[in-house]
Amino acid sequence: MARQTRIITIITVLTISMIGALGYMLFFDKPHIDISDSLPNITLSSNILIHDFESNENKANKKYLEQIIQVTGTITEISNTKNKGIVTLSNEDSLGSIMCHLSPLENKKIKALKKGQNITIKGLCTGYLMDVILIKCSIVD
Repeated sequence: MARQTRIITIITVLTISMIGALGYMLFFDKPHIDISDSLPNITLSSNILIHDFESNENKANKKYLEQIIQVTGTITEISNTKNKGIVTLSNEDSLGSIMCHLSPLENKKIKALKKGQNITIKGLCTGYLMDVILIKCSIVD
């Protein structure tokens, strides 16, 4: 009886370990994506992207999450704190905006940007928290 209990315990521990390793590989061990060299999966205007998330967040998540998105819009805010540049794109029709977190190599270009300027940026969409969030962004135009 004690031998059966040990075998069941060993099998249970091995199974849990294998599930944990598989979960890590699927969710956390993702390869690095170089956005500047990658082609966008989706190209659209900032108005459409913001509208899609504001009108139906679940549907927009299915369409845009973890996708490389190239978005064109008007700069409403520029910040550069501790060498972490963020360019915000928005429009007058909505409360939300698109926060584009620039990659470290793109931070050098932030000084040439101005509020009100039209710009095209591509980045990886990570979600929506009152604002659409794009990370690892590179300036296209």
